Amino acid sequence: MDDYLCSVIKRFAYYRELGLRAMEQLEPRALFWRYNRESNSIAIIVGHLYGNMLSRWTNFLSEDGEKAWRNRDAEFEETIRSRDELLSRWNAGWDCLLAALESLTAEDLRKTVTIRGEKHTVVDAVNRQLSHYAYHVGQIVFIAKMIRAEQWRSLSIARGKSRDFNKKMAGKHKSGQGE
Repeated sequence: MDDYLCSVIKRFAYYRELGLRAMEQLEPRALFWRYNRESNSIAIIVGHLYGNMLSRWTNFLSEDGEKAWRNRDAEFEETIRSRDELLSRWNAGWDCLLAALESLTAEDLRKTVTIRGEKHTVVDAVNRQLSHYAYHVGQIVFIAKMIRAEQWRSLSIARGKSRDFNKKMAGKHKSGQGE
């Protein structure tokens, strides 16, 4: 598989896991918390990601990425009712995306796709979605961190632990473990 495809699949998988690890720290009702009426809950963000992923990645190379059956406005309504439903949509969206990416070849990267009638190179369309999903996963993490407050468990390098982390990573690479 092409180096770019391997890299981007790895990045998408990272954001999938990051969002999941943030949501796992929350009680079920917290997934539906909204700061105010103009804000989105984690459940609403997941509903939007699900709709976007199914639309963009279903028949990625052969159909417009904005499907006629998609109702984007409904994605921002409170339609998800449980943690199980939220996780089902989360996984279905990411599974659709990763299946589409894993089916691509290096030759496919030279092709053009459309999103809302606008032509994009495959690489640009993939990068566009990577940025979009990272943006929303960042929102999920931020909301979860606000809700958990002092009980938040860091998903990366804990505050005040950068030096320890860097030392650990340097040791891994010296011993060949990081390769």
